[in-house]
Order: sequence, then C-alpha cells, then structure tokens
Amino acid sequence: MEDLELKNIWLAYGKQLADAEILNRQSWALNLRCFESIQQQKAATKLDSLSKFKTGAVILGAVWVLFLLFLVWGNQFENPFFSVSVGFIALFSVYAIVVYIQHILLIRNIRYDGNIIDTQKELSRLQSSTINSTRILWLQMPFYSTFFWHSKWILSMGLKFWLIPFPVSLLFTLFAIYLYKNITLKNINKPWIRAFMMSGPEYKNVIESAAFLQEIEEFRKDLV
Repeated sequence: MEDLELKNIWLAYGKQLADAEILNRQSWALNLRCFESIQQQKAATKLDSLSKFKTGAVILGAVWVLFLLFLVWGNQFENPFFSVSVGFIALFSVYAIVVYIQHILLIRNIRYDGNIIDTQKELSRLQSSTINSTRILWLQMPFYSTFFWHSKWILSMGLKFWLIPFPVSLLFTLFAIYLYKNITLKNINKPWIRAFMMSGPEYKNVIESAAFLQEIEEFRKDLV
C-alpha cells in the first residue's frame, strides 16, 4: 500500500514537472516572439527612414544633374575647365542616384520575419555598398576647385595662379585620393573614419538596424 502511494506521489510529481516544463517552454516561446517582433519593428523603422532619406536624395539629385547639364549645355564648351569640371560632377551625381536606387530596392526586399542570418547578410551588403559609394563620391572633390578656372584668368594671374589656386586644387585632389584609399570596410573601426561615417543616417541606420537583429540572437542564447 505504501509502495503504491509512493508511486502515485512520484507520478504526480513527475506530471507537475512535465507541466512546469511545458509552461516554461511556452513562456520562452512567447517571450522570444514578442522580443523578435519588437526588434524587427525597430530594424524596419530604421531602414524605412533610410529608404525615405535616399528617395528624397534621388529626387534632389535628379534636379541637381539636370541643372548641371543645363550649365554645361549653356557654356557650349567655351570654357573647357568649366564644362569638364561640371560634367564630371554631373557624372558622379548620376552614379550616386543609381546607387541610391539600388539601395532603396535592397531595403524594400529585406525580410525581417525570415532567417536572421540572411537578413544580416543583406544588411552587410548594404553597409559595404554604402562605404564603397561614399569613397568613390569623394573623388569629385577636386572638380569643385577647378570649375571657375579660365585660360584668360590663369594668364592674367601669372605666378599667383601657381602659388594659390593650383596648390589648393592639388591639395583637394590628394585629400580626395586619401579618403578614397582609407574609407574601406577594413578601416571602419578606426575612430576618425567611424565618426566620419556615423555622422549621417546612411551608415548609422544600417548599423543600428543590424544591432537590433543581433540582440535577438543574444536574447535566444540567454533564454537557453
């Protein structure tokens, strides 16, 4: 009789443990779903804001390119320095527009409810493309220091031209090349580059979005 009672008590205790384990698993799953939903919404909000920013930049960029092309057309190549400089600035602007459109499409195709690793890969692509396009766009800097040059102006300035405007443009060129070589994914953890890139939403929003998704993985590990 006592053995039967002990057996029943043991079975009841086992059932309680099983029920408690089921409740714990259900609670774990519920907490995880809630946290995932919150983090995914945060990530989506950041990238949605970035998409709107890039859309506005595309519109303004298109207007800017049309304005530049109008200036080149109006100059009729009378001043080669002006036409070439403004023409290159327009080409860089077209490049920026194309890249921004690619980024917008990439952002809209990102799924936050799918595999987190796949989503992080897409964010890494966006991050890498942002860094690469930024370094390329800095190469247009020298043309902002040469568009006002004119052969008559150069001749009239004489030695002053070679002592002031020319060295300034040369410094702009060297600085642009320096930025192009140093703004890379490999150097992104350098303080000055990170501060430089994080000053705007293009890189900052991508990093913050990836961080929100990474917190989901860390939350899963904590619950295990």
